[in-house]
Amino acid sequence: QVHLVESGGGLVQAGDSLRLSCVVSGRAYHVGWFRQGPGKEREFVAGITSTGSQPFYADSVKGRFTISRDTAEAPVFLQMDTLVPEDTAIYSCAASRMTWKSQRQLYDYWGQGIQVTVSS
Repeated sequence: QVHLVESGGGLVQAGDSLRLSCVVSGRAYHVGWFRQGPGKEREFVAGITSTGSQPFYADSVKGRFTISRDTAEAPVFLQMDTLVPEDTAIYSCAASRMTWKSQRQLYDYWGQGIQVTVSS
């Protein structure tokens, strides 16, 4: 069984930074971050392969967010800079054997999610 646990969320002001962490138990998986804002559908944010290569980003966060992991067993980090109120959402990490991109249906395991709130 694979478990994912997110941490690092909170309340910040516009322009601030936050770093989210996702700890994945079990075998090495590709990992993606998703978010769901108030009244919105869940959307892809960023993903990275099991070996920590080929980071992939949604256009809305490109240049502001950075996803990283050192090894297949290491936590996956999402560094979020220059946050804006539109980034307010519940952020979840998910694990997949097949993708690290936006195909939500290909992710097998999901974390509980963590709240990120950006005030203006």
